[in-house]
Amino acid sequence: MKRFSLFFLSLLGTLQLSIINCQLSIGEAKACTNLIVGKRASADGSVIVTYSSDDYGAYGYLFYQKGGKHQSGDMRKLYHYESNNYLGEIPEADSTYAVIGLTNEHQLTILETTWGGREELADSTGLFDYGSLMQVTLQRARTARQAIQVMTGLVEKYGYQSEGESFTIADPNEVWIMDMIGKGPGGGAPVWVAVRIPDDCISGHANQSRIRQFPLKDKNNCLYASDVITFARSKGYFTGEDKDFSFADAYNPLDFGGARYCEARVWSLFNRWASIDMTPYLKYAMGEDLSKPFPLYVQPRQKLTVQNVKDMMRDHYEGTPMDIRTGLGAGPYEMPYRPTPLSYEVDGKKYFNERPISTQQASCIYVAQMRSWLPDYVGGVLWFGNDDANMVAMVPIYCCTVDAPECFNEKTADTFNFSFKSAYWMQNWVANMVYLRYTLLFPELKKVRDGLETDFSRMQSEVEKNALSMTEDEARKYLSNYSYKQSDRMMDSWMQLAQLIIVKYNDMAVKKVDDKGEYLKTPGGNQVPVNRPGYPERYRRAIVKESGDKYLIK
Repeated sequence: MKRFSLFFLSLLGTLQLSIINCQLSIGEAKACTNLIVGKRASADGSVIVTYSSDDYGAYGYLFYQKGGKHQSGDMRKLYHYESNNYLGEIPEADSTYAVIGLTNEHQLTILETTWGGREELADSTGLFDYGSLMQVTLQRARTARQAIQVMTGLVEKYGYQSEGESFTIADPNEVWIMDMIGKGPGGGAPVWVAVRIPDDCISGHANQSRIRQFPLKDKNNCLYASDVITFARSKGYFTGEDKDFSFADAYNPLDFGGARYCEARVWSLFNRWASIDMTPYLKYAMGEDLSKPFPLYVQPRQKLTVQNVKDMMRDHYEGTPMDIRTGLGAGPYEMPYRPTPLSYEVDGKKYFNERPISTQQASCIYVAQMRSWLPDYVGGVLWFGNDDANMVAMVPIYCCTVDAPECFNEKTADTFNFSFKSAYWMQNWVANMVYLRYTLLFPELKKVRDGLETDFSRMQSEVEKNALSMTEDEARKYLSNYSYKQSDRMMDSWMQLAQLIIVKYNDMAVKKVDDKGEYLKTPGGNQVPVNRPGYPERYRRAIVKESGDKYLIK
C-alpha cells in the first residue's frame, strides 16, 4: 500500500489491544520468550533465566502466594492462568512455600513458552493448565529436580489440559528445559522430556519445541516419560530407531512461522553471545532452510552479567538481516515495533512482520537471578517490569518479599481500569507516547531507564552486605522494604518522565533546553520559539517520491 496517510493510521493500531491465542501460525501468535544462562556462563556465578509474558490485553502484575502449614482435608483451588476461570481443586500439601511472581522463597523459578504442537493432542479433560501447574509446583518444590517430579506427578494424576509447552525450571545450581504435550482427550498422562542445560552454556526457547534427540541413558541430565517414544510410534509421528527420536519433530513439526517467529529469537541470543559462528544457521532462523537447526545450547564467548541478559530482552534483531528499524514499516521515526497480527494480506498475497524478543504486547518481564553461595532470602532476586523490556526499568524484588509492591499488585488496577498507582498503566502510558516518535522520544526514556538500573545494580552489593549482617527475620523485612522503596522510586521517575514528554514534546514540537536541561525562556519568562523538526530527511524523500509534485511549491 502506497498511501502514507493510510500507513500512518495503521501505526495507530499499535495503541490498540486485542487478545490473541496461544497457537503459533503464520497469522496468529501468543509469543513469550525464555533466555537461560548457566551458573558457569554468568559473570558472577548466578543462574539467570528470563520470561517475557507477551499477551495483548493481559494486565501484568506480580502474583504473591503465602506459604505455610495446612491441615488434613485442606483443598487447593486451581484457576486457569490466562482466563482466571475456576478449574477445580486438589488436596493441599502439608506445607507450602511462599512465591513472588514465578520464584519461590528457595529461589526455585519456573517459566514457560507455549508452542501448541499437534492440535489433536490437546486434552480438555485434564485438570491442570500450564500456569496452575507452575504455581502449585512453586509452592511444593525446593529444587529444579524436585519441581520436575512434582509437575509430572501432578499431571499424571490429574491430567494436563494445555497445548504443547516448554518450561524453564531453574534453581541456584541447575537449569532444565522441559517440553510437555498431552495425548488427546482422555489419553491419560502427557508425554514429556526434560534436559539439563550444562552449567557453562546459554540456551532459550520461544514458542517452538527445541528438544530434538536426547540422551536416553543419561539420567543425571535427561529425564522423560516412559512412553514418550512409544506413543509417538502409535500415532505415526515417528518410525525410526529410538536413538534417532526427536521430541520436537514428532510433537511440534517445524514450519516457516516456527522458525522465523520463534527460533529466530533464540538465534538472536546465540548470534550475539555464542562462542560459535551463528551465520551458518541464519537461513534456518529466517525460515529459508529448515534442515539445519542450531543446537539446544551453546557456550558463550564471554560470561554474561545480569545487565547483559536484561539488555538481550530488549533485542530487535539489531544489526542482522531481520533488523526492523528501517523501511516503510518503521514509520517516520524508525520504530522497532510492528502492529499485530504477524501476517497481513495485500491484493491476495500474504506478508509478515518480524517478531523480535522485545515486543509491545509484553504484559510483564522477569529476569530471575539465583545464587547458590547466599542464603535463599538474599540470593534470589526477581528483576521485574511491567510492559516491554525495552520500555521499562526492571526493579529488584527479593524472593523473600512478603507481598507484591503496590505498583505491581493485582489489587491496584486491572486491564479495564487505569490507575496512576499501577506500574502496568504508567509504563504502558509512557511507552505508547514513545512508540510513534521513537527516535525522537526514546532517548528520554532510555536515560531514565538506564539511570535507574545502574543505580539498582550499584546498590545491590551494599544492600545485600547489610542483609547478611542481620538476623534472618530482620533481613527479610529489610529486603522486602528495599524492594518496595525501589518500586516506588521507579514509579516516581516514570511519572516525571511522562510529564517531561508531554511538556517538552507537545504538539509534535520540541521545547528548547540549555546544557543543563532547563527550558530556555525569554527575559519575561515565556518560552522561546520551539523547534519544529518535522519528518526526518529519509521520510520526507519518501513522501515526495510517493506524491510527486502534488505538494511542490511553485
